[in-house]
Amino acid sequence: MHIEQTALAGVLILTPVRHGDARGFFSESWNAKTLADAGLDYHFVQDNHSLSEAPNTLRGLHFQTPPHAQAKLVRCGRGALFDVAVDIRHGSPSFGQWVGVDLSFENGRQLLIPAGFLHGFVTRVPMTEIIYKCTDTYAPDCDAAVRWDDPEIGIDWGLQGQTPILSKKDASAPLLSEIVPHFTYESAV
Repeated sequence: MHIEQTALAGVLILTPVRHGDARGFFSESWNAKTLADAGLDYHFVQDNHSLSEAPNTLRGLHFQTPPHAQAKLVRCGRGALFDVAVDIRHGSPSFGQWVGVDLSFENGRQLLIPAGFLHGFVTRVPMTEIIYKCTDTYAPDCDAAVRWDDPEIGIDWGLQGQTPILSKKDASAPLLSEIVPHFTYESAV
């Protein structure tokens, strides 16, 4: 497993090794022992699988509040997407900053997003599948979102003038400045 740091501390790109032959390939997308040996100790309890039929389908920016906050490990099962994490830990030196990573079936990359970060993605091609692991189960009473186009965050989704396909929930989500703080940054001393 190749592990890359991103510009946001704790948000990592994990690229599993693919063992291929004439039949295709085999890859371990998650191995708790391997990752624990690298200092990543996550206990995933739920897997989600999402299909977006059209390009420019944008989902996010989502998070769950405590006590059901979730870390996520996101990968692309088919197609291609641009995956985004935004730091919403109050007091963090990177509060409100974002990082985006291209995930595709071809590149096999995964994005590890700790609790305390918003998550969203936009699809690049038709019939894109997103598969992600979560460290807590879905809790409707803790479900929350921030507007995908919040000008204070300023995500460049790479839409090239196209209007994204949004859910009603995502289109009407509040700005980051309008939500109650749920996460506090704790620096390692």
